[in-house]
This record gives sequence, structure tokens and C-alpha cells, in this order.
Amino acid sequence: MTATDPALTALAQGWCALSLLHGKIESRIERSLQAGHGLSAREYSLLDVLSRQHSGPGGHLQMKQVADAVVLSQSATTRLVTRLEDRGLLTRYLCDTDRRGIYTDVTEAGLTLLAEARPTNDSALRAALDEASDNPELAPLVRAVEELKVAV
Repeated sequence: MTATDPALTALAQGWCALSLLHGKIESRIERSLQAGHGLSAREYSLLDVLSRQHSGPGGHLQMKQVADAVVLSQSATTRLVTRLEDRGLLTRYLCDTDRRGIYTDVTEAGLTLLAEARPTNDSALRAALDEASDNPELAPLVRAVEELKVAV
């Protein structure tokens, strides 16, 4: 395939549309969460991921797993955890079975803020998707997102 191949051009256009949709959603959620709850979209995402941990086997995530879930590097995730820990929203502790491992849990204050912010996140997501569905380039992507059935 060459750079002028129609398949590559279509692929690039599809990627641009997906990137545009992501940017619109993230921007809308970011503004809404900041204004309503003093949270960034990444902070909300981190609280959400960590709130889904459980006490059973494999229930607590290692920092690499958390970083992958919030799509950040491990160092950026560690800085984000530290910021939220400083705000009293997270706590860290050593793993009982492996003293090298450090786990992070959401505090009661963090769970409360997450519960308050969840409707804001959800309505901002819905509004961003509704707005994007009016754009003929983005409408098929919106439909695809709406049809996804992801196990949580």
C-alpha cells in the first residue's frame, strides 16, 4: 500500500474522526467535573477504577494495572494518586503478602465525591454524544459507542 492508497486515506480519516469524538467527550466531561466537583476527568477515572476493587483474591490492583486502566504512565499515575491522597480521597498501604507491593484504596470522602460526581460525568458524556451525533462524520462512531456492551 502506498500513502495515496484509498484504504489508508479512509483509515486515516476514521482515526481523525475517532480522535475528534474522544476530544469532544473528554473536553465536555473535564469542564463539567471541574465546575461541579473540582475534579479532573483523570481524577474521576482514577477514583472510579479504584472504587471497583474488592477484598477477594486479585481484587486489589497493582499500580501498573491502575496506570493501564486510566491510560497514564506509572509515574503520572503515582503523581495523580499522591494528589488525591493529599486531598484525603485516597489512601495507600503495604500489601500483606508482599511488602514490596503498595495498594491504593478510595477513602469514604473519595467514595462520596465519586458518587456526587457520577451523575455529572454521565450527563456530560450523554450531552457530548448527543452533540456529536449531529455531525455526519461522528454519528456512526456515536452509534458504535452506544451499542458497545462492555463487562464492568
